[in-house]
Amino acid sequence: MDFSSRFSSIVLLLLISISIASAEIRKSEIRSDDRPIIPLDEFGFTHTGRLELDASKISLSNTNPDLDLSKVGFFLCTRDAWVHVIQQLEEEEITCALQSDLVKHVFTFNNLKGDKSRFSTVFTENDADQYSLVFANCLQQVKISMDVRSAMYNLEGKKGGRDYLSAGRTVLPKVYFFFSVIYFSLAATWIYVLYKKRLTVFAIHFFMLGVVVLKALNLLCEAEDKSYIKKTGTAHGWDVLFYIFNFLKGITLFTLIVLIGTGWSFLKPYLQDKEKKVLMIVIPLQVVANFAQVVIDETGPYGQDWVTWKQIFLLVDVVCCCAVLFPIVWSIKNLREAAKTDGKAAVNLVKLTLFRQYYIVVICYIYFTRVVVYALETITSYKYMWTSVVASELATLAFYLFTGYKFRPEVHNPYFVVDDEEEEAAAEALKLEDEFEL
Repeated sequence: MDFSSRFSSIVLLLLISISIASAEIRKSEIRSDDRPIIPLDEFGFTHTGRLELDASKISLSNTNPDLDLSKVGFFLCTRDAWVHVIQQLEEEEITCALQSDLVKHVFTFNNLKGDKSRFSTVFTENDADQYSLVFANCLQQVKISMDVRSAMYNLEGKKGGRDYLSAGRTVLPKVYFFFSVIYFSLAATWIYVLYKKRLTVFAIHFFMLGVVVLKALNLLCEAEDKSYIKKTGTAHGWDVLFYIFNFLKGITLFTLIVLIGTGWSFLKPYLQDKEKKVLMIVIPLQVVANFAQVVIDETGPYGQDWVTWKQIFLLVDVVCCCAVLFPIVWSIKNLREAAKTDGKAAVNLVKLTLFRQYYIVVICYIYFTRVVVYALETITSYKYMWTSVVASELATLAFYLFTGYKFRPEVHNPYFVVDDEEEEAAAEALKLEDEFEL
Protein backbone atom coordinates (compact mmCIF):
# COMPACT_ATOMS: atom_id res chain seq x y z
CA MET A 1 0.00 0.00 0.00
CA ASP A 2 1.67 3.28 -1.12
CA PHE A 3 1.83 6.48 0.92
CA SER A 4 -0.95 8.31 -0.94
CA SER A 5 -3.37 5.44 -0.46
CA ARG A 6 -2.52 5.17 3.23
CA PHE A 7 -2.92 8.92 3.68
CA SER A 8 -6.27 8.93 1.89
CA SER A 9 -7.47 6.06 4.07
CA ILE A 10 -6.57 7.90 7.24
CA VAL A 11 -8.22 11.09 5.95
CA LEU A 12 -11.41 9.18 5.21
CA LEU A 13 -11.39 7.77 8.74
CA LEU A 14 -11.12 11.30 10.10
CA LEU A 15 -13.86 12.56 7.80
CA ILE A 16 -16.36 9.90 8.80
CA SER A 17 -15.57 10.74 12.42
CA ILE A 18 -16.73 14.31 11.76
CA SER A 19 -20.45 14.89 11.59
CA ILE A 20 -21.52 16.25 8.21
CA ALA A 21 -24.09 19.00 8.56
CA SER A 22 -26.40 18.09 5.68
CA ALA A 23 -27.78 14.77 4.51
CA GLU A 24 -29.98 16.06 1.71
CA ILE A 25 -29.75 15.18 -1.96
CA ARG A 26 -26.17 16.01 -2.87
CA LYS A 27 -24.67 16.84 -6.25
CA SER A 28 -20.91 16.44 -6.57
CA GLU A 29 -18.73 17.51 -9.48
CA ILE A 30 -15.46 15.58 -9.70
CA ARG A 31 -12.94 16.88 -12.20
CA SER A 32 -9.64 15.18 -13.19
CA ASP A 33 -9.30 13.66 -9.74
CA ASP A 34 -6.80 10.87 -9.10
CA ARG A 35 -7.40 10.48 -5.37
CA PRO A 36 -7.75 6.77 -4.47
CA ILE A 37 -10.47 7.58 -1.91
CA ILE A 38 -13.13 10.30 -2.25
CA PRO A 39 -15.74 10.53 0.56
CA LEU A 40 -19.08 11.80 -0.72
CA ASP A 41 -21.62 11.78 2.08
CA GLU A 42 -22.69 10.19 5.35
CA PHE A 43 -26.08 8.90 6.44
CA GLY A 44 -27.71 6.93 9.23
CA PHE A 45 -29.89 4.18 7.73
CA THR A 46 -32.75 2.36 9.39
CA HIS A 47 -33.87 -1.11 8.24
CA THR A 48 -35.64 0.57 5.31
CA GLY A 49 -32.72 2.55 3.91
CA ARG A 50 -32.33 3.45 0.26
CA LEU A 51 -29.55 5.00 -1.81
CA GLU A 52 -30.23 6.44 -5.24
CA LEU A 53 -26.98 7.01 -7.11
CA ASP A 54 -26.66 8.61 -10.54
CA ALA A 55 -23.41 9.44 -12.32
CA SER A 56 -23.05 11.19 -15.68
CA LYS A 57 -20.28 12.61 -17.88
CA ILE A 58 -17.98 9.82 -16.73
CA SER A 59 -14.54 9.98 -18.30
CA LEU A 60 -11.17 8.41 -17.52
CA SER A 61 -7.82 9.92 -18.43
CA ASN A 62 -6.72 6.45 -19.64
CA THR A 63 -9.03 4.63 -22.03
CA ASN A 64 -6.98 1.43 -22.23
CA PRO A 65 -9.49 -1.45 -22.62
CA ASP A 66 -7.32 -3.65 -20.40
CA LEU A 67 -7.92 -1.51 -17.33
CA ASP A 68 -9.44 -3.45 -14.41
CA LEU A 69 -12.55 -1.32 -13.87
CA SER A 70 -13.63 -3.51 -10.95
CA LYS A 71 -11.15 -1.42 -8.96
CA VAL A 72 -13.16 1.73 -9.63
CA GLY A 73 -16.53 2.31 -8.06
CA PHE A 74 -18.73 3.32 -5.14
CA PHE A 75 -19.22 1.57 -1.83
CA LEU A 76 -20.81 2.03 1.59
CA CYS A 77 -18.79 1.55 4.75
CA THR A 78 -19.28 2.03 8.47
CA ARG A 79 -16.67 3.72 10.65
CA ASP A 80 -15.79 0.50 12.48
CA ALA A 81 -15.51 -1.45 9.24
CA TRP A 82 -13.19 1.14 7.72
CA VAL A 83 -10.69 0.69 10.56
CA HIS A 84 -10.41 -2.98 9.61
CA VAL A 85 -10.21 -2.13 5.90
CA ILE A 86 -7.21 0.10 6.60
CA GLN A 87 -5.62 -2.77 8.50
CA GLN A 88 -6.23 -5.11 5.57
CA LEU A 89 -4.60 -2.64 3.20
CA GLU A 90 -1.57 -2.13 5.45
CA GLU A 91 -1.07 -5.85 5.87
CA GLU A 92 -1.45 -6.21 2.08
CA GLU A 93 -4.30 -8.69 2.38
CA ILE A 94 -5.98 -6.55 -0.27
CA THR A 95 -4.71 -3.87 -2.66
CA CYS A 96 -7.99 -1.96 -3.05
CA ALA A 97 -10.75 -1.06 -0.62
CA LEU A 98 -13.30 -2.47 -3.08
CA GLN A 99 -11.74 -5.92 -2.60
CA SER A 100 -12.61 -6.01 1.08
CA ASP A 101 -15.56 -8.09 2.21
CA LEU A 102 -16.25 -5.47 4.90
CA VAL A 103 -17.57 -2.86 2.46
CA LYS A 104 -20.85 -2.94 0.55
CA HIS A 105 -20.52 -2.45 -3.20
CA VAL A 106 -22.99 0.00 -4.66
CA PHE A 107 -21.63 0.12 -8.20
CA THR A 108 -18.30 -0.65 -9.88
CA PHE A 109 -17.33 0.61 -13.32
CA ASN A 110 -16.89 -2.88 -14.80
CA ASN A 111 -20.71 -3.02 -14.74
CA LEU A 112 -21.07 -0.06 -17.09
CA LYS A 113 -23.22 -1.10 -20.05
CA GLY A 114 -24.14 0.61 -23.30
CA ASP A 115 -23.50 4.31 -22.75
CA LYS A 116 -20.47 4.03 -20.48
CA SER A 117 -20.52 7.71 -19.65
CA ARG A 118 -23.42 7.33 -17.24
CA PHE A 119 -25.27 4.96 -14.94
CA SER A 120 -28.13 4.99 -12.45
CA THR A 121 -28.77 2.55 -9.64
CA VAL A 122 -30.85 2.12 -6.48
CA PHE A 123 -29.23 0.35 -3.55
CA THR A 124 -31.29 -1.10 -0.70
CA GLU A 125 -29.72 -1.02 2.77
CA ASN A 126 -31.50 -3.19 5.35
CA ASP A 127 -28.74 -3.20 7.99
CA ALA A 128 -29.35 -0.23 10.24
CA ASP A 129 -26.15 1.71 10.87
CA GLN A 130 -24.23 4.89 10.05
CA TYR A 131 -22.67 4.60 6.60
CA SER A 132 -20.34 6.71 4.49
CA LEU A 133 -20.72 6.75 0.73
CA VAL A 134 -17.24 6.54 -0.78
CA PHE A 135 -15.78 6.51 -4.27
CA ALA A 136 -12.63 4.42 -4.75
CA ASN A 137 -10.19 4.63 -7.65
CA CYS A 138 -7.43 2.03 -7.26
CA LEU A 139 -6.01 2.51 -10.76
CA GLN A 140 -2.61 4.14 -10.64
CA GLN A 141 -2.32 7.55 -12.31
CA VAL A 142 -5.82 7.41 -13.79
CA LYS A 143 -7.87 10.56 -13.33
CA ILE A 144 -11.65 10.48 -13.10
CA SER A 145 -14.17 13.14 -14.08
CA MET A 146 -17.93 12.83 -13.51
CA ASP A 147 -21.05 14.42 -12.06
CA VAL A 148 -22.54 12.49 -9.16
CA ARG A 149 -26.02 12.80 -7.68
CA SER A 150 -26.66 10.88 -4.47
CA ALA A 151 -29.89 10.69 -2.50
CA MET A 152 -29.99 8.72 0.73
CA TYR A 153 -33.21 8.29 2.67
CA ASN A 154 -35.24 6.00 4.91
CA LEU A 155 -38.78 4.82 4.23
CA GLU A 156 -41.18 5.54 7.07
CA GLY A 157 -44.78 4.72 7.87
CA LYS A 158 -47.16 2.37 6.10
CA LYS A 159 -47.13 4.51 2.98
CA GLY A 160 -43.36 4.34 2.75
CA GLY A 161 -42.77 8.08 2.71
CA ARG A 162 -39.19 9.24 2.27
CA ASP A 163 -37.23 10.73 5.17
CA TYR A 164 -34.09 12.40 3.85
CA LEU A 165 -32.72 13.16 7.32
CA SER A 166 -30.31 10.71 8.89
CA ALA A 167 -31.82 8.30 11.43
CA GLY A 168 -30.29 10.18 14.35
CA ARG A 169 -31.39 13.61 13.10
CA THR A 170 -34.96 13.05 11.97
CA VAL A 171 -36.36 14.78 15.11
CA LEU A 172 -34.25 17.92 14.63
CA PRO A 173 -37.02 20.03 13.00
CA LYS A 174 -39.11 19.64 16.18
CA VAL A 175 -36.10 20.30 18.43
CA TYR A 176 -35.15 23.52 16.64
CA PHE A 177 -38.76 24.73 16.52
CA PHE A 178 -39.19 24.04 20.24
CA PHE A 179 -36.12 26.09 21.13
CA SER A 180 -37.17 28.89 18.77
CA VAL A 181 -40.47 29.18 20.67
CA ILE A 182 -38.50 29.41 23.93
CA TYR A 183 -36.32 32.22 22.58
CA PHE A 184 -39.28 34.15 21.18
CA SER A 185 -40.84 33.84 24.65
CA LEU A 186 -37.60 35.11 26.19
CA ALA A 187 -37.61 38.06 23.79
CA ALA A 188 -41.18 38.92 24.78
CA THR A 189 -40.25 38.65 28.47
CA TRP A 190 -37.20 40.86 27.97
CA ILE A 191 -39.31 43.51 26.20
CA TYR A 192 -41.64 43.51 29.22
CA VAL A 193 -38.66 43.90 31.58
CA LEU A 194 -37.24 46.76 29.52
CA TYR A 195 -40.60 48.54 29.57
CA LYS A 196 -41.08 48.04 33.29
CA LYS A 197 -37.53 49.16 34.12
CA ARG A 198 -37.31 51.76 31.36
CA LEU A 199 -35.80 54.39 33.65
CA THR A 200 -32.71 52.24 34.27
CA VAL A 201 -32.31 50.71 30.79
CA PHE A 202 -28.97 51.11 29.02
CA ALA A 203 -28.06 50.65 25.37
CA ILE A 204 -26.54 47.24 26.12
CA HIS A 205 -29.98 45.95 27.16
CA PHE A 206 -31.46 46.72 23.72
CA PHE A 207 -28.46 45.03 22.16
CA MET A 208 -29.19 41.94 24.30
CA LEU A 209 -32.76 41.96 22.98
CA GLY A 210 -31.44 41.98 19.42
CA VAL A 211 -29.21 38.99 20.15
CA VAL A 212 -32.14 36.98 21.54
CA VAL A 213 -34.39 37.83 18.57
CA LEU A 214 -31.69 36.86 16.07
CA LYS A 215 -31.15 33.57 17.92
CA ALA A 216 -34.89 32.84 17.76
CA LEU A 217 -35.04 33.62 14.03
CA ASN A 218 -31.95 31.52 13.43
CA LEU A 219 -33.54 28.51 15.13
CA LEU A 220 -36.84 29.00 13.29
CA CYS A 221 -35.07 29.07 9.92
CA GLU A 222 -33.04 26.01 10.85
CA ALA A 223 -36.23 24.19 11.84
CA GLU A 224 -37.79 25.00 8.46
CA ASP A 225 -34.53 24.13 6.69
CA LYS A 226 -34.38 20.68 8.29
CA SER A 227 -38.12 20.16 7.81
CA TYR A 228 -37.91 20.70 4.04
CA ILE A 229 -34.80 18.54 3.80
CA LYS A 230 -36.61 15.79 5.71
CA LYS A 231 -39.53 15.84 3.28
CA THR A 232 -37.94 16.67 -0.07
CA GLY A 233 -34.16 16.35 0.26
CA THR A 234 -33.59 20.06 -0.47
CA ALA A 235 -33.90 23.18 1.68
CA HIS A 236 -35.90 25.27 -0.86
CA GLY A 237 -34.09 28.48 0.07
CA TRP A 238 -34.43 28.16 3.84
CA ASP A 239 -30.71 27.41 4.03
CA VAL A 240 -29.99 30.92 2.72
CA LEU A 241 -32.07 32.51 5.51
CA PHE A 242 -30.43 30.18 8.01
CA TYR A 243 -26.94 31.26 6.92
CA ILE A 244 -27.92 34.94 7.09
CA PHE A 245 -29.35 34.75 10.62
CA ASN A 246 -26.59 32.40 11.75
CA PHE A 247 -24.05 34.96 10.55
CA LEU A 248 -25.80 37.84 12.34
CA LYS A 249 -26.35 35.77 15.48
CA GLY A 250 -22.67 34.76 15.64
CA ILE A 251 -21.37 38.30 15.23
CA THR A 252 -23.82 39.87 17.69
CA LEU A 253 -23.27 37.18 20.35
CA PHE A 254 -19.49 37.56 20.34
CA THR A 255 -19.87 41.35 20.24
CA LEU A 256 -22.25 41.21 23.21
CA ILE A 257 -19.78 39.17 25.26
CA VAL A 258 -17.05 41.71 24.48
CA LEU A 259 -19.27 44.68 25.34
CA ILE A 260 -20.46 43.16 28.59
CA GLY A 261 -16.87 42.24 29.42
CA THR A 262 -15.82 45.86 28.98
CA GLY A 263 -18.74 47.16 31.02
CA TRP A 264 -19.91 49.29 28.09
CA SER A 265 -22.95 51.53 28.65
CA PHE A 266 -23.79 50.38 32.17
CA LEU A 267 -20.32 51.08 33.64
CA LYS A 268 -18.86 53.44 31.06
CA PRO A 269 -20.18 55.13 27.90
CA TYR A 270 -17.17 54.45 25.70
CA LEU A 271 -14.73 51.73 24.66
CA GLN A 272 -10.98 51.99 25.06
CA ASP A 273 -8.71 51.56 22.06
CA LYS A 274 -7.62 48.06 23.04
CA GLU A 275 -11.26 47.01 23.46
CA LYS A 276 -12.09 48.39 20.01
CA LYS A 277 -9.20 46.37 18.62
CA VAL A 278 -10.72 43.19 20.07
CA LEU A 279 -13.98 43.93 18.23
CA MET A 280 -12.02 44.69 15.05
CA ILE A 281 -10.47 41.23 15.36
CA VAL A 282 -13.56 39.27 16.41
CA ILE A 283 -16.00 40.62 13.80
CA PRO A 284 -13.84 39.87 10.68
CA LEU A 285 -13.00 36.45 12.12
CA GLN A 286 -16.70 35.73 12.48
CA VAL A 287 -17.18 36.68 8.83
CA VAL A 288 -14.48 34.17 7.86
CA ALA A 289 -15.97 31.51 10.17
CA ASN A 290 -19.43 31.86 8.66
CA PHE A 291 -18.07 31.79 5.11
CA ALA A 292 -16.15 28.62 5.98
CA GLN A 293 -19.34 27.12 7.44
CA VAL A 294 -21.23 27.75 4.20
CA VAL A 295 -18.44 26.16 2.13
CA ILE A 296 -18.32 23.13 4.46
CA ASP A 297 -22.09 22.58 4.32
CA GLU A 298 -22.62 23.19 0.62
CA THR A 299 -19.61 21.47 -0.97
CA GLY A 300 -19.47 18.33 1.14
CA PRO A 301 -16.39 16.21 1.91
CA TYR A 302 -15.74 15.28 -1.74
CA GLY A 303 -14.15 18.70 -2.30
CA GLN A 304 -10.37 18.68 -2.16
CA ASP A 305 -10.37 21.83 0.00
CA TRP A 306 -13.08 20.59 2.36
CA VAL A 307 -10.65 19.53 5.09
CA THR A 308 -8.80 22.86 4.79
CA TRP A 309 -12.01 24.85 5.25
CA LYS A 310 -12.95 22.65 8.21
CA GLN A 311 -9.59 23.43 9.84
CA ILE A 312 -9.99 27.15 9.11
CA PHE A 313 -13.42 27.15 10.73
CA LEU A 314 -12.17 25.39 13.87
CA LEU A 315 -9.10 27.64 14.14
CA VAL A 316 -11.08 30.87 13.70
CA ASP A 317 -13.70 29.72 16.19
CA VAL A 318 -11.03 28.99 18.81
CA VAL A 319 -9.36 32.38 18.23
CA CYS A 320 -12.70 34.19 18.62
CA CYS A 321 -13.47 32.30 21.82
CA CYS A 322 -10.09 33.27 23.28
CA ALA A 323 -10.30 36.90 22.12
CA VAL A 324 -13.62 37.61 23.88
CA LEU A 325 -12.09 36.65 27.23
CA PHE A 326 -9.53 39.47 27.21
CA PRO A 327 -11.99 42.37 27.89
CA ILE A 328 -13.40 40.50 30.89
CA VAL A 329 -9.89 39.95 32.26
CA TRP A 330 -9.07 43.65 31.72
CA SER A 331 -12.24 44.70 33.55
CA ILE A 332 -11.41 42.43 36.49
CA LYS A 333 -7.89 43.87 36.63
CA ASN A 334 -9.20 47.47 36.50
CA LEU A 335 -11.73 46.78 39.24
CA ARG A 336 -9.07 45.29 41.48
CA GLU A 337 -6.86 48.34 41.00
CA ALA A 338 -9.77 50.73 41.57
CA ALA A 339 -10.71 48.90 44.77
CA LYS A 340 -7.43 49.99 46.32
CA THR A 341 -7.83 53.68 45.55
CA ASP A 342 -11.44 54.88 45.35
CA GLY A 343 -12.58 53.91 48.83
CA LYS A 344 -15.69 52.10 47.65
CA ALA A 345 -14.82 48.57 48.70
CA ALA A 346 -18.37 47.21 48.87
CA VAL A 347 -19.30 48.44 45.40
CA ASN A 348 -16.10 47.14 43.88
CA LEU A 349 -16.51 43.79 45.61
CA VAL A 350 -19.93 43.33 44.00
CA LYS A 351 -18.62 44.37 40.59
CA LEU A 352 -15.55 42.18 40.88
CA THR A 353 -17.55 39.14 41.96
CA LEU A 354 -19.98 39.57 39.07
CA PHE A 355 -17.25 39.88 36.46
CA ARG A 356 -15.40 36.90 37.86
CA GLN A 357 -18.64 34.87 37.69
CA TYR A 358 -19.21 35.97 34.11
CA TYR A 359 -15.62 35.07 33.18
CA ILE A 360 -16.08 31.55 34.56
CA VAL A 361 -19.48 31.13 32.88
CA VAL A 362 -18.13 32.24 29.49
CA ILE A 363 -15.28 29.74 29.76
CA CYS A 364 -17.70 26.95 30.75
CA TYR A 365 -20.03 27.85 27.87
CA ILE A 366 -17.20 27.84 25.32
CA TYR A 367 -15.73 24.60 26.67
CA PHE A 368 -19.08 22.80 26.72
CA THR A 369 -20.29 23.88 23.27
CA ARG A 370 -16.90 23.32 21.56
CA VAL A 371 -15.42 20.33 23.39
CA VAL A 372 -18.08 18.45 25.33
CA VAL A 373 -20.66 18.60 22.52
CA TYR A 374 -18.08 17.34 19.99
CA ALA A 375 -17.15 14.50 22.35
CA LEU A 376 -20.84 13.69 22.74
CA GLU A 377 -21.23 13.50 18.96
CA THR A 378 -18.27 11.15 18.78
CA ILE A 379 -19.33 8.67 21.47
CA THR A 380 -23.10 8.76 20.96
CA SER A 381 -24.78 6.14 18.80
CA TYR A 382 -25.88 7.44 15.39
CA LYS A 383 -29.50 6.88 16.47
CA TYR A 384 -29.17 9.55 19.13
CA MET A 385 -27.13 12.21 17.35
CA TRP A 386 -29.91 14.68 18.12
CA THR A 387 -28.90 14.59 21.79
CA SER A 388 -25.72 16.57 21.04
CA VAL A 389 -27.86 19.32 19.46
CA VAL A 390 -30.15 19.37 22.50
CA ALA A 391 -27.13 19.53 24.84
CA SER A 392 -25.63 22.43 22.87
CA GLU A 393 -28.91 24.36 22.78
CA LEU A 394 -29.54 23.81 26.50
CA ALA A 395 -26.06 25.11 27.31
CA THR A 396 -26.64 28.14 25.09
CA LEU A 397 -30.03 28.77 26.67
CA ALA A 398 -28.50 28.58 30.15
CA PHE A 399 -25.82 31.07 29.10
CA TYR A 400 -28.42 33.50 27.73
CA LEU A 401 -30.51 33.20 30.92
CA PHE A 402 -27.48 33.79 33.16
CA THR A 403 -26.39 36.82 31.15
CA GLY A 404 -29.88 38.32 31.11
CA TYR A 405 -30.46 37.75 34.82
CA LYS A 406 -27.11 39.05 36.01
CA PHE A 407 -27.09 42.13 33.78
CA ARG A 408 -30.79 42.99 33.83
CA PRO A 409 -31.84 46.61 34.36
CA GLU A 410 -32.44 47.30 38.04
CA VAL A 411 -33.52 50.41 39.93
CA HIS A 412 -31.24 49.41 42.77
CA ASN A 413 -28.43 48.22 40.56
CA PRO A 414 -25.83 46.28 42.60
CA TYR A 415 -23.14 48.31 40.83
CA PHE A 416 -24.25 51.43 42.70
CA VAL A 417 -25.19 49.93 46.07
CA VAL A 418 -23.02 51.13 48.94
CA ASP A 419 -23.71 49.29 52.19
CA ASP A 420 -21.84 51.07 55.00
CA GLU A 421 -22.26 48.15 57.36
CA GLU A 422 -20.47 45.84 54.92
CA GLU A 423 -17.86 48.36 53.80
CA GLU A 424 -15.27 47.24 56.32
CA ALA A 425 -15.83 43.53 55.63
CA ALA A 426 -15.63 44.17 51.88
CA ALA A 427 -12.37 46.06 52.29
CA GLU A 428 -10.89 43.12 54.17
CA ALA A 429 -12.09 40.71 51.51
CA LEU A 430 -10.47 42.76 48.77
CA LYS A 431 -7.17 42.50 50.56
CA LEU A 432 -7.19 38.75 49.98
CA GLU A 433 -5.41 38.96 46.63
CA ASP A 434 -5.30 35.21 46.03
CA GLU A 435 -9.05 34.95 46.24
CA PHE A 436 -9.45 37.04 43.10
CA GLU A 437 -6.65 35.58 41.03
CA LEU A 438 -7.77 34.22 37.69
